[in-house]
Amino acid sequence: MRRVALVTLVVDDYDEAIRFYTDALGFRLAEDTPRPDGSRWVVVEPGTGDQGTGLLLARAKDEAQRGRVGDQTGGRVGFFLHTDDFARDHAWMTAAGVTFLEEPRHEPYGSVAVFQDLYGNRWDLLQPAAPAADSTPQ
Repeated sequence: MRRVALVTLVVDDYDEAIRFYTDALGFRLAEDTPRPDGSRWVVVEPGTGDQGTGLLLARAKDEAQRGRVGDQTGGRVGFFLHTDDFARDHAWMTAAGVTFLEEPRHEPYGSVAVFQDLYGNRWDLLQPAAPAADSTPQ
């Protein structure tokens, strides 16, 4: 089976990024390995293993990369954090200092609110709507 395992997120600082993703978003630190060039291989994941795509936190190495920090997707929502309890996670993240850019809304596809990470990248916190019950007669 194939799946997207990691997505790279360019950051200013490994440790501040680790703190944000683990403390404010509840991710777990899956790996933090020093590399010979002085960089680190840092992976954070939502949930407890194999429950979603991990983030490779890559420290910007030059001015071009530093210019992309916080603008990974040109100002669009680029990341989607699914939850099974929107109200719980919205309240917890707000208390942890996460900046929400809008009030929660309830759409046909689920409950959603846009937030930004510590660098300004936009995310959706999303509880997908339950699938409609199959009304086909048995």
